[in-house]
Amino acid sequence: MAEHFLGTSNETRGGSLDSFTKMKIFLRYAADPGFQTGVAEDIEVSQPAVSYTIKCVAQKIMNKAHIWIRFPQDNEAIQGEKQRWLRRYNFPTAIGPIDCTLIRIKKIYVNRHGNEYIFRKQFPALNVQATCNAEEYFTSVSAEWPGSVHDSRIWRNSSVCRVFRTFNNAVLLGDQGYGIEKCLMIPYRNPATPREEAFNNLLKRDRVIIIERCFMYFVDKHKLIKISIYL
Repeated sequence: MAEHFLGTSNETRGGSLDSFTKMKIFLRYAADPGFQTGVAEDIEVSQPAVSYTIKCVAQKIMNKAHIWIRFPQDNEAIQGEKQRWLRRYNFPTAIGPIDCTLIRIKKIYVNRHGNEYIFRKQFPALNVQATCNAEEYFTSVSAEWPGSVHDSRIWRNSSVCRVFRTFNNAVLLGDQGYGIEKCLMIPYRNPATPREEAFNNLLKRDRVIIIERCFMYFVDKHKLIKISIYL
C-alpha cells in the first residue's frame, strides 16, 4: 500500500521518513484518531512529523480517488448502470441515488466566510454530496461546500449535473431537497393517488436505504469522521 500511494523511498537522512513509516503513521491515526502525540509515541516520531505526514499521505490518496470513485461518462457506461439498477431494484432509467450529508468540522475563523459553514442546527460542517450505484459504491463525491449551502445549489454546480446535461437518458433519485428535473426524480410532495403513493414508497425505500448505507459504511471505516446524516 505504501509503495502504491507514496512510491518507493528509503531516504531517512535529515529526519526524513520512509514510505512505509509514513503509511503506518497515517493508518494508525485513521484507525484510532485522537491526540497526535499518542501516534507519535507509538511510531516513535515527533508530533510535528505526524501532523505533516497525515496531511501529505491524505493528499496522495486523494490524488488517486478518481481510480475508484468514477461516475459514468459516456452512453455505454450509463446504459450499463441503468441495467444493473433495474435488475436489482426494478426502477427503470435510474442509475442510483443522490444525497447530501453533513460532516462536522472545527469552526473556521481564518476568513470572513466562516459563518457560511454553520448549519441551521448551529454547528460547523461541510455539506457533502454523493452518488452511488447498484453495487453500493460511491460514484461521485463533492466535499467543498459549506454546511449552510442548500443541496440543490450543490447539485446545479456539480460535475455530475454537467454529465447529465450531455447525456439526458437516465435519472438520479433524489429527495425533496432537490427540484424535479428530467434527470432527477423526487417524491410527489402531496401524493393524491395510490399510484403516486406507491411511487413515493419505492423511490424513498431504495434511495434512502442505499445512500444511507453507503454513508454509514464510510463512517464505520473512518472513525475520525463525525457525521450527521439528514435524508
